[in-house]
Amino acid sequence: MAVKDGILAILSLGPGYGLALRDELVARAPHRAELNVGQVYSTLDRLGRAGLIATGTTTEDNLPLYTLTGEGSLAVAHWLDSPVAPDPRSWADLLDQVFIGSSLPGADWSTLLERHELVWHALLAGPSDDTLALRPALTASASRHWAHAALAWLGDTRAAFAVTDPALPLRGIRPQRGRRPQSAQPASP
Repeated sequence: MAVKDGILAILSLGPGYGLALRDELVARAPHRAELNVGQVYSTLDRLGRAGLIATGTTTEDNLPLYTLTGEGSLAVAHWLDSPVAPDPRSWADLLDQVFIGSSLPGADWSTLLERHELVWHALLAGPSDDTLALRPALTASASRHWAHAALAWLGDTRAAFAVTDPALPLRGIRPQRGRRPQSAQPASP
């Protein structure tokens, strides 16, 4: 799952805390709308143990701010340069790379799309005759149809990005947390 890569990519824009990172990821990749903030925090823990992010500073209300390490920056660059495998099971990861990668200011979205188009075209080219003999015809047909759909979507995306720049700045919106304190709630009649 590319959620970890999406979080790292967002952190390339600057420090963030868990809930804000979750909201930023969902704003850039709406197909991740069901992403649980608990998953984000467990992913942040794993990224910290892997040495890809660090904490040190906090928000005004003591929430830990996560930042990329040098290794984390390299991981983001590698993720943006390496398209996911052309496989239906990787569709959400493809969307993550295209939506989040293209949303980074200064990102070369055209090259990003081109890399994905190349892997899907390679799938259309198909395996060698020896491999095809081992593969059921219907599986090969499904792969071709999936590749055509992916290429059509990538073409639509390229056309949309040519008209509207997909880059988004870090929103900086502070998500609401919890309930209002008892003293701020209106009194009952």
